[in-house]
Amino acid sequence: MRVYLVIMDETDEAGVALRFAARRAARTGGSIHLLALIPRQPFVAFGGIQATIEEEARVRAEALVTSAAGSVMGDSPHPPTISVRQGEGVAVIREYLAKHPEVSALVLGAAANGGPGPLVNHFVGIAGQLPCPVYVIPGNISDADLERLG
Repeated sequence: MRVYLVIMDETDEAGVALRFAARRAARTGGSIHLLALIPRQPFVAFGGIQATIEEEARVRAEALVTSAAGSVMGDSPHPPTISVRQGEGVAVIREYLAKHPEVSALVLGAAANGGPGPLVNHFVGIAGQLPCPVYVIPGNISDADLERLG
C-alpha cells in the first residue's frame, strides 16, 4: 500500500499538498500520514508559563491536523494516520521517515508566491538521499490540474 506523508501547517500550500495526496491515495488504494510540526518555543524563565505556551502550541497543532484528517476521510479508503511532533522541522521529518519505512512519498506544498519555503528547499536539495520520492505541489495549482495529476 502506498503511504503519502503530508506536512500540515496553517498555510494554503499545505492544504494543496493534502488535496493532492488524498487524490493519489484514493486512486492507488493508499493512505495518508499527516504530520503537524510544533516548533520549539523560545525559553521563558518561568517554567509554568513555558509549559502553558508549549501546551497551547500542541493543542493548536492537534486541532489543525485533526481538521485536515476530517477533510480527507471520504477521499481515501483508509483513515489518515495523525502525528504531532515538536522540534525543528527538517530533523522531525527525517526522523519520521526513518521510523516509518512504509512511507512511499513525502508530499510538500510550495508557496504560490515568493520562495518555495524552507522544507521544500531542504528536501528537494537532498531528494536523492531520502528513502522515498519528494512531491512538490505548486501552491497555485488549479483544482482541475490537481484532479488530473492526482
